[in-house]
Amino acid sequence: MRRNIVTVPIHKALGADSISAAQDLLAVEEPLQIRVNGRDLSITMRTPGHDRELAAGFMFTEGILKIPSDVIAIESGENSVTLTLADGVDPGTARNFYTTSSCGVCGKASIDSLHASGCTMLREARVSREVIHGLPEKLRAAQSVFEHTGGLHGAALFDTGGNLEIVREDVGRHNAVDKLIGAEFLGGRLPLDRRILMLSGRASFELVQKAVMAGIPIVAAVGAPSSLAVQTALRFGLTLLGFVRNGRFNIYCGLSSFE
Repeated sequence: MRRNIVTVPIHKALGADSISAAQDLLAVEEPLQIRVNGRDLSITMRTPGHDRELAAGFMFTEGILKIPSDVIAIESGENSVTLTLADGVDPGTARNFYTTSSCGVCGKASIDSLHASGCTMLREARVSREVIHGLPEKLRAAQSVFEHTGGLHGAALFDTGGNLEIVREDVGRHNAVDKLIGAEFLGGRLPLDRRILMLSGRASFELVQKAVMAGIPIVAAVGAPSSLAVQTALRFGLTLLGFVRNGRFNIYCGLSSFE
């Protein structure tokens, strides 16, 4: 398994005039080449680990994959993943993707295109406020690499009772979500109704889009949502929560979801 943490020499400034040598732990960021049916499809900057899930989740949330049997094989190499798709599965030959660890895929910023991909209104799930209040601490406790580096985003899937099901970390918030959704996709567990997606940062359009594609009815984020994320949540009946921390949160849509 490739390392997701490295040690680097640093100097620490202590007080007004003291500098001392030390060692620091950093989260690894390296490129991942995703190849499909023998051709390059995407390059993404990510933290090594769960690369097969990342590739599968990315392709599912982009609408290329529909069901696990669409994938005949997934092979991982050093900084590469190669997928062989079943006959009749279109890998999206008209698009070339380049993603970064911070912004994800640029250009697919249209609610109409998400609707056109086949997404419909989500099935409502109900949850208590007490469950939501407890999610940030549970996510933080499950972020093992963040514990050492402080440099990774986290995404966790909970049931509506607040029980943790899966957590993934990455330098890119969209990669963390793709890894999580990819694991559930490959396990044949989609759609993810009656689930809560908890995010360690803000809720952008892209992350809400991925949740809608996976059938997740509730997204809770430690940070703020964007305006397009709220519009998308309203369009598909997703409950969107922001600033979930310190015993409070904002409900941007989905008030009826609370017991």
